[in-house]
Amino acid sequence: MKEKKEPKVKQSDDEKVIEYMEKLEHPLKIEIDLLRSIIKGANEKILERIKWAAPSYYYKKDLVTFNHRSVKRVHLVFHNEAIVKIDSTLLEGDYKDRRMAYFKDIQEIESNKKELERIINFLVQEMDK
Repeated sequence: MKEKKEPKVKQSDDEKVIEYMEKLEHPLKIEIDLLRSIIKGANEKILERIKWAAPSYYYKKDLVTFNHRSVKRVHLVFHNEAIVKIDSTLLEGDYKDRRMAYFKDIQEIESNKKELERIINFLVQEMDK
């Protein structure tokens, strides 16, 4: 007699991110997790999922995604068209629709926390207009 297989339960976005973070082997994993909590905590409307094989954040549209290629610093890609309206020393690049932010350690993350929160909240406000 054939054994019945249990139907696969689709993972939620939160479960996918938790699993991703559990498996992540990166020298800046603590810094990545700290940035995740800052981004998620900046605004209650922010949602988290896996996009481009990394944690990504969105509200009505995409906001920011981690890029884990570098092992010397944490790289955030802000890929929301409203990002170009923000003047911030934290943001780098002159792309038409995106900006980058880089963090080398916990101290740099903590010293830029308020600015990161300001950027996230500006993007959310722009989407609510």
